[in-house]
Amino acid sequence: MTNYDTYESPFCTRYASPEMQYVFSAQKKFSTFRRLWVALARAEMQLGLDSITPEMVEELEANVDNIDFEYAEKEEKLLRHDVMAHVHTYGACCPKAKGIIHLGATSCYVGDNTDVIVMRDAMKIVHRKLVNVIANLARFAEKYKDMPCLAYTHLQPAQPTTVGKRATLWTNELLMDLEDLEYQMNNLKLLGQKGTTGTQASFMELFDGDHDRIKQLEGMIAREMGFEKCVPVSGQTYSRKVDSRVLNVLGGIAQSCSKFSNDLRLLAHFKEMEEPFEKNQIGSSAMPYKRNPMRAERITSLSRYVMIDTLNPAFTAGTQWFERTLDDSANKRVAVAEGFLAIDAILDIMLNVTDGIVVYPKVIRARLMRELPFMATENIMMKAVKNGGDRQELHEKIRQHSVAAGAVIKEQGGENDLVDRIAGDPAFMITKEEIEAMLIPENFTGRSAQQVEDFLAECVKPVLDANKDVLGEKAELSV
Repeated sequence: MTNYDTYESPFCTRYASPEMQYVFSAQKKFSTFRRLWVALARAEMQLGLDSITPEMVEELEANVDNIDFEYAEKEEKLLRHDVMAHVHTYGACCPKAKGIIHLGATSCYVGDNTDVIVMRDAMKIVHRKLVNVIANLARFAEKYKDMPCLAYTHLQPAQPTTVGKRATLWTNELLMDLEDLEYQMNNLKLLGQKGTTGTQASFMELFDGDHDRIKQLEGMIAREMGFEKCVPVSGQTYSRKVDSRVLNVLGGIAQSCSKFSNDLRLLAHFKEMEEPFEKNQIGSSAMPYKRNPMRAERITSLSRYVMIDTLNPAFTAGTQWFERTLDDSANKRVAVAEGFLAIDAILDIMLNVTDGIVVYPKVIRARLMRELPFMATENIMMKAVKNGGDRQELHEKIRQHSVAAGAVIKEQGGENDLVDRIAGDPAFMITKEEIEAMLIPENFTGRSAQQVEDFLAECVKPVLDANKDVLGEKAELSV
């Protein structure tokens, strides 16, 4: 329920999905603390610590989700330590195991390992949604692979491309992001139980200096928590470069989504394409006719936030002193969580928009046809030379005619009359009908359609085949 007297993050009230919000929730965090304590106790017991019994481990397991948050809040106010508050809270509902909870560990055993687990689970959500955005854009690219449209360099008309070819540019950047994301997911490691300065000294005491059992302990915990291994060395914490690397991936996704949304906003201005528009949606409170690209604008806005957010873990990683300092904690609680919440929101909007992009073929063709005579001048010149014209003389005449036609468009607001000018110049020995026969947009798009087919077959299809079990996701936006 909304509390109207207290600030609430827009990520929770407007943008991020319940699924991603749960990953960063207190329930998820502290139940993961408890799962880590269970894994530690079980491994210690199996490696010969007689003080831990199966009955104790069973009691811990039975109460993983039985968290009394009010009790924990009271304990934290008293102890001024969140981890010890939850040790006490866990102990209150596990009287038999109370004395062995957190045995040999330091706070970062649960805090840092939980952070890694949370990032892993959050990246799984991002991965699934990103794959589905790629699938949507791939379908769009296939559908419009051979529809000619005006391309732009410097936002000025350039040689034509196709609507589908342009979509492959968006898709390719997201594929790059997916590759980076999968690399981080596949190489993410737990901290393990490294102790207060990373030396595992407390476990040397527990296991009577037995290095092999301590190494086994770490492997057992990693496997129980779903990881192949732990980091090889650390101070008290895992390297904060891990957070920076993960947020850099999110920043990369934000860059790609922002590129897409900005292009779509420009295309909406040209009236060539636009985002889906709901039947009762209001574009402007003052101008009823407007169809503002509000979803694309929101992608741009949230992407800007994520791109800037990548600086937080970068500075945190660069300012950790020796084996650890606590200036990371408050910052990473906000930066990592909100980076994921924002990307989750962005990808939901991307899912919604890319599933229903509206295309206006007649507008696209009309805009292209207005500019095509300029782009066809080389073809016109070659035909005129074949008819006996002088190439150098014709080049200069085309330049003069092009400047004059451009002036009609820009200074008089008229239509492009370049074809009429060339057809009326006897030096070209060519009729208007012959020129117009050359103005077939499909003849000016090069290998665009084939490039789309090759890209989809060679680059996109393998990704979609590998992730076919998660395809078909859609996103309904609440605002």
